[in-house]
Amino acid sequence: MRARQSGQARPDGTCTVTFDGRPLEARPGQTVAAALWAAGVTAWRTTRRAGRPRGVFCGIGVCFDCLVTVNGSPNQRACLVPVRPGDVIGVQEGTGRDDD
Repeated sequence: MRARQSGQARPDGTCTVTFDGRPLEARPGQTVAAALWAAGVTAWRTTRRAGRPRGVFCGIGVCFDCLVTVNGSPNQRACLVPVRPGDVIGVQEGTGRDDD
């Protein structure tokens, strides 16, 4: 049997996170992007100037299309951040800061 690595999704349990005020079921350790996709959410950021929707583009943390706000911290790459029980995830508009 192969040992589980830290941060790896656990198939034997779920937790609840909140996305823009809506509770979602997620697996602890899966990425925010994976949890949002599983819930049918494909866009969670808008571009700074044109307000165009964005979601996952590269999926490996190279680009910045999948930015979200997690627990009040903007500019979190959804494809890299693991879900934790109780996380509050939000759509990010532009830079995610008040100085847009």
